[in-house]
Amino acid sequence: MTATTLTTGAAPRQIRGGVIGMLRDSWVVAKRNLRRMTRIPEIVVFGLMQPVMFVLLFTYVMGGAIQVPGGDQNAYKQYLMAGIFAQTVTFAVAGASAGIAEDMTKGLVDRFRSLPMARSSVLVGRTVADLVQTAFTVLVLAIVAFIVGWRFNNGILKALAAFGLLLLLGYAFSWIGALIGLSVRSPEAATSAGLIWLFPLTFVSNAFVPVSSMPSWLQPIANWNPFSATVQACRELFGNPTGVPNHSWPMEHAVWVSIGWSLLILAVFSYLSVRKYRSATA
Repeated sequence: MTATTLTTGAAPRQIRGGVIGMLRDSWVVAKRNLRRMTRIPEIVVFGLMQPVMFVLLFTYVMGGAIQVPGGDQNAYKQYLMAGIFAQTVTFAVAGASAGIAEDMTKGLVDRFRSLPMARSSVLVGRTVADLVQTAFTVLVLAIVAFIVGWRFNNGILKALAAFGLLLLLGYAFSWIGALIGLSVRSPEAATSAGLIWLFPLTFVSNAFVPVSSMPSWLQPIANWNPFSATVQACRELFGNPTGVPNHSWPMEHAVWVSIGWSLLILAVFSYLSVRKYRSATA
């Protein structure tokens, strides 16, 4: 009787195993986090405020003082938006790291551990929910950009491809946030750790000024920055001004370099995050 009981009890775990089971469990976790966002709309509202403020400040306060070579004052508005979009998807890292740190400190992870579910699904579900929120933020930001005069000029398909690159970069970076959230002891520390390294990453790039305006020793760093590759690729796909011609290899192959960087970051940090999660909950 005992052997029969043990065999029957183990069956559900076998059914939920494998890739299909992991995806099912991940979707359950993702829905839980998406429902939480709808119940606490402040999370979404305040997440929208920062990128909208960046657009308005750069456009109306600093935009008149920054000129894109070969363009008029309106050219900087077109030049700027790819950088703001990319900054928005990467700054979502702070929310991802804080959310995972909060789940760890409140014992939610321990409750997930008691269920017959793949451990990696907790992180996959969380990052997918963050991706959905990021996509909504980018949509609202694009509407604001249209209102202030930004346009894409290469057709809807290339524009959608540009937004796809942005979301791929954002999803890859959310796994960096996951690793940070698993490595610190509080949500407050996770928020700080998730943001502090993003400022040099985003500003030592072609997001807001041409790389040619930087010191010569800094230009190769900016050119090989994964953030710069995505910004350059989006400008090309949107048909927006790219500033001074940049003949460095990553900038001449920006679309493929952007995809390559995003997939590399995703592969490395998803592996490190899942390993860290397993060791933390062992």
